[in-house]
Amino acid sequence: MVSRRILKYAILGLLSKEDMSGYDITSEFKKAIGQFWSAKHSQIYVELKKLLDEDSISQYIEMAGVKLEKKMYSLTTKGKEELQNWLLELDENVETEKDIFALRLYFLKDIPAEEIPALFNNQLKLRTEKLAFLKEQFSFYFGVEKNPLNLDAEELGHYFVLSKAISREENYICWLNKSLEIIKNKNADNSLR
Repeated sequence: MVSRRILKYAILGLLSKEDMSGYDITSEFKKAIGQFWSAKHSQIYVELKKLLDEDSISQYIEMAGVKLEKKMYSLTTKGKEELQNWLLELDENVETEKDIFALRLYFLKDIPAEEIPALFNNQLKLRTEKLAFLKEQFSFYFGVEKNPLNLDAEELGHYFVLSKAISREENYICWLNKSLEIIKNKNADNSLR
């Protein structure tokens, strides 16, 4: 059975690596995990409260400096079991990834024809920048000489996720370029409408 509280498992997974503060967890969603999953600060803290109430995590205070107290979270035995069970679940279907740009295109008939190329070109610019960033990250973490067969389990997981993100952006850029070619040809025929 697929759970709808996926953020729960993302947080349990992060805490399986090490104890973290809420700030640390939020920061992780801006790093590598942010390439395939997102969560807002407010969502994370609500989920942390639920996990505490369910005894999936525990909380303790750590002193940072002289006066600064940090609430730290750690995985409990129950949380480890829940994470392990979720990790071994077989998916029953493939989730559709949300794509705001594709949703806009679904309503293409309502977009002024002269605005359509700009929307595609903007998306192409954003995706090209994202691809460059992903390739930079890949190079930083794995270089060209690192053989995936020599990676430990944590590195290999990061390798898989980053290479998937690169493939996704490359394919999206290819699709955008093909679409722009169609738009150009339709504009030449004056038949975008």
